[in-house]
Amino acid sequence: MTTIDRDPKRHHRPGGFQNNYGEFTPRSLAEVLRWRWDASRKNLPPAPSTPIPQVAPDLAFLRANAAAGAAMRPTVTWVGHATVLVQLGGLSLLTDPIFSERASPLAFAGPKRHQPPGIAPSELPRIDVVLASHNHYDHLDEASVRALCAQTGGPPVFVVPLGVGRWLAERGVRTAVELDWWDEHRIAGVDIALVPAQHWSGRGLKDRMKTLWGGFAVFAPDCHLFFAGDTGYSRDFVDIRERFAERQSAAAGGGFDVALLPIGAYEPRWFMANQHVNVDEAMKIHRDLQAKRSLGVHWGTFELTDEALDEPPKALARVRAAHGVADDDFFVLAVGETRKLPRRR
Repeated sequence: MTTIDRDPKRHHRPGGFQNNYGEFTPRSLAEVLRWRWDASRKNLPPAPSTPIPQVAPDLAFLRANAAAGAAMRPTVTWVGHATVLVQLGGLSLLTDPIFSERASPLAFAGPKRHQPPGIAPSELPRIDVVLASHNHYDHLDEASVRALCAQTGGPPVFVVPLGVGRWLAERGVRTAVELDWWDEHRIAGVDIALVPAQHWSGRGLKDRMKTLWGGFAVFAPDCHLFFAGDTGYSRDFVDIRERFAERQSAAAGGGFDVALLPIGAYEPRWFMANQHVNVDEAMKIHRDLQAKRSLGVHWGTFELTDEALDEPPKALARVRAAHGVADDDFFVLAVGETRKLPRRR
């Protein structure tokens, strides 16, 4: 692991962490009750007016691609929610894995999946690296971690923010690499950096803000990838572009080849704005990063907030039109669908 130069660690606080731009205070019980009362009075969220698209995954291609080594074609495959299978640099990576029926500590309660994962854990090519952005239940799922560790060939490397490695170690995972914001770790010639995001952490009432959260910048010779994790909108994304500008301008094409950006779980704004972007703000991130293309994730799987499950891609179509952005420059996929990306020259 290497550490790149960074500003003073203003996000480090006694016993925990905080955001760079704007202090996050977890919502009070009264605010949660107000939100749920307002939603019940308005009968929110509404039922989806259109089905969430799902296609059969191209497993033969994904497995052959995983075995192709240096000839691998960069790809992104939407498994569901924020879980994306990424193939680049000869590696198969998985973001924020959740394959379980519920995003909850309880098997019988909590947000339930509205469609199965696009690829089951047993169908995946061997996963080399897991990028876990933070420890919320819909982004770091214990059953999914155990399934990945049981894969043929041994567990993947889990690249995680500070403090999350202890949770993994308590579950027998010995392949975790913890990073602070702006730290980097190299795996088989691919550099992975943890970058700031505006969010928070916690799996219960007593551990909020105790572990770090963040996004990831991944630099492979054939593809530069950005994964935002969960985030509200902040200046962090301009900072990220500026931090990596020299590295990216030195390579052909510049900029991130693809960014995985959340576009769901954003209503009501008074409750969600400082932790989850809406689609307009996701477009701002796309432009702040100067990404060549972005994939909208974190929608259509778990009913977490007050917008309909199928609303985010509709909103994205409106926002693209308003900003004159081509459909292929900020797109969504069907669950299970793969998008092949051009190799970075």
